[in-house]
Amino acid sequence: MAAKDRDRFSTATRLRLLGEQTAARVYRSQNRRQAHRSRLTGRAAFLALVVCSLVVALAYPMRQYVSQRDEIADQERLAQEARDRTEELRDEKARLQDDAYVRQLARKHLHYLLPGETGYTVIDPDAVKERNGTTDDSDQPWHSNLWDGVDSADRD
Repeated sequence: MAAKDRDRFSTATRLRLLGEQTAARVYRSQNRRQAHRSRLTGRAAFLALVVCSLVVALAYPMRQYVSQRDEIADQERLAQEARDRTEELRDEKARLQDDAYVRQLARKHLHYLLPGETGYTVIDPDAVKERNGTTDDSDQPWHSNLWDGVDSADRD
């Protein structure tokens, strides 16, 4: 038993025991450090840098692409409107080749009459006032109306 007690308190035994305890503490602290260690490794940081660089590098061309697509869509819409208007004008040109249609337009817009017809034009005084947007100033003498016109022209 004396040999066991001597081994127990010998310097080599103490150093070995101290080394084992220190190794256990270091191992525990490394495990804790690894658990708390950031998950952002060097490779991940480089990958994030590359992705951000690509996003920045592609942002302007993508914006240009989208704006050009919008311009193309606008131009296609304008071209379609021009084709529609051209078709309407062709239809109108074809209708104007018909003498009956031309006579109808002349009667409606120019108030033409056929020989032997009597035309009447009825003027509604209230409609004339509403169309002009002014009231009748016939109660005033002509020179007052003239000066009122000059004054109103100065104000405009």
